[in-house]
Amino acid sequence: MRFSKELKMGIIAIVSIAVLVLGVNFLKGNSFFGGDDVYYAYFSNSTGVTPAASVVVNGVTIGKVLTVELTEEPDSNKRVMISFNIQMDDFKIAKTSRIEVGALDFFTKGMVITPGIDVSKGYYKPGDKIQGESSVDLISQVKSYVEPINQKLQKMMGSVDDFIGSVSAFWDTTANSSLEGSMREVKIAIQRFGSVALEVEDMVKSERLQLHRILANVDQITSNLKLSNEEITAILGNTRKITDDLVTADFKSVVGDAQKTIQSLNAMLKDASEGKGTLGMLLHDQKLYDELVNTNKELQNLVNDLQLHPERYIHFSVLGAKTKGVPLNKSDEKKLRKLLDTIQN
Repeated sequence: MRFSKELKMGIIAIVSIAVLVLGVNFLKGNSFFGGDDVYYAYFSNSTGVTPAASVVVNGVTIGKVLTVELTEEPDSNKRVMISFNIQMDDFKIAKTSRIEVGALDFFTKGMVITPGIDVSKGYYKPGDKIQGESSVDLISQVKSYVEPINQKLQKMMGSVDDFIGSVSAFWDTTANSSLEGSMREVKIAIQRFGSVALEVEDMVKSERLQLHRILANVDQITSNLKLSNEEITAILGNTRKITDDLVTADFKSVVGDAQKTIQSLNAMLKDASEGKGTLGMLLHDQKLYDELVNTNKELQNLVNDLQLHPERYIHFSVLGAKTKGVPLNKSDEKKLRKLLDTIQN
């Protein structure tokens, strides 16, 4: 059976178009014959991942990235949506798995799936939307590590520059003259210290004899104290005995007697204030007080009259003349003289 040239050219064109479509589809990441499971993942940043990038699990490529596009989600973690397929048969993504996009090595970028160990929450189904994570690429990591070092180096260079400027300013003409003056003052100070040291040495030599005498006197004083140790001990013992006697004295009985005396005095003063007893009567009886005052006054007048005119009361007859006045016997005369002596004293 022969085919015409036109038929052959048509068949070749159809086959070429099919191969081209399948090739383009394959280059986009789909399997050659299609039928792969497709999933969607959200990320905050694509980190430079492009379509046809590899989807890797434990270092093995199991799929390809299909599309990378921006979304209108307000959530910053869902700004980029990446669709990818799984070309490996019977591979399921557990809901506890971790999906990251970033650098696979120094030159390529892709998607990394870390399977979850816990499968109790189930698996994602084809067409589900998964929340992923954007890993930091190697350049960003190096930059974040080098940036603090760079800042510290810049600060250190600034400090070194300031130090060099300070040293340069120090060694100018003015600084040289100031340094020379400082060294001269240091030299003068050292000379003065030497003079002071010599004076101290001379003073020690001159006062050595005096120091020796003082130390000898101190030694003698300590020796005397040592010899008088027994006497000092005896004095301290006597002092301790006196204090013990004072402590053991019967202060309680003395205080008790004093309290009794005070109580008796208080009772006597109370009776007197109430008009009891002789003292109370004397304090409260005005008539008795007036009589005592009048009696004392009359007695004082009598004594004064006796002193001025004793002849009115006692008469003596030298020649046997008749006695005038009141006759007194010897007993009455003694009583009267005794009374007069008592009053005068």
